[in-house]
Amino acid sequence: MGSAILLRDDFDGRALRQLARQTKDANQARRLLALAEIYDGGSRSDAARIGSVTLQIVRDWVLRFNARGPDGLVNGKAPGGRAKLNVAQRHALAKIVESGPIPAIHGVVRWRRKDLVRWIFQEFRIAMDETTVGRELKALGFAKLSARPRHYAQNELEAEAFKKNFPAALAEIRGRLPRGTDLELWWADEARIGQKNKITRRWARRGTRPSAPLDQRTMWAYIFGAVCPRKGKGAGLVLPYCDTEAMQQHLAEISQAVDDGAHAVLILDQAGWHVTPKLKVPDNITLMFLPPRSPELNPVENVWQFLRDNWLSNRIFKDYDDIVAHCCAAWNKLVDQPWKIMSIGLREWAHRS
Repeated sequence: MGSAILLRDDFDGRALRQLARQTKDANQARRLLALAEIYDGGSRSDAARIGSVTLQIVRDWVLRFNARGPDGLVNGKAPGGRAKLNVAQRHALAKIVESGPIPAIHGVVRWRRKDLVRWIFQEFRIAMDETTVGRELKALGFAKLSARPRHYAQNELEAEAFKKNFPAALAEIRGRLPRGTDLELWWADEARIGQKNKITRRWARRGTRPSAPLDQRTMWAYIFGAVCPRKGKGAGLVLPYCDTEAMQQHLAEISQAVDDGAHAVLILDQAGWHVTPKLKVPDNITLMFLPPRSPELNPVENVWQFLRDNWLSNRIFKDYDDIVAHCCAAWNKLVDQPWKIMSIGLREWAHRS
């Protein structure tokens, strides 16, 4: 071991003992007390005895302290091995995962970790195991999620154009109304709830498969639901049929829920009972239609998912009246929680103004 290295002169023994009392890191406190002994004129051997280490380790502590101060005496995290993928290769991995596999080329319809292991080796000649690929995917922000169904003939450009032109469409509607009229944005949709009910995911012990009752009868009812996310309001009916007459009743229900002096823009899909000229639209409502096959633009779709997942699934309905009772209870429970409607229904592209 070489000659003793002097400690930096911007600290003293008293300051280090003060820091040792304040720190919650036991190892740092022990090292600070050992170096404080040197500041107070003690020998390096005395410091080694206080720190319960060898003279060489005391020398290492002095070097770390001189370089970084008290922070240099905190145990750092080991850097670990060198990453197998560089930045460009990670970007390529993220891109291929987001775009998804091409069955005719990759031979699979969804990526598994073992498929990505093979792809990485073919693309970069880098051998990795599935666990390492899983860590890379997690670090890139990926997780295993259920895919949302999308109509095969959907035109994504129409959906983007609808969102882009939405402020202009609202401005046009606002221009036809008396100055100062409050504009409420409402979304509407229908959901069929029946005896052939949905089974949801649930917590269970690993290695088991939980069961839930499933009815095979086919009696059902329809929830006609509409929400105004900005104000946390809802208007709904449970009806036996999904037709023009039922929609007329729903429009009347929504009209009563609109604030006095306000005007509602009701956004809904292009189902036949929505677009029929037989509908008599109330004076305080203007209809706006979504692009075809674009349910993801309608937050009521998420309302249905919430109702089913939390209050309507995993049930056996005795008869039609039982279905109606549960649907009414679920909808009324939602309406009693305006913050829940806001949480589910607010969309940045629609409510930014």
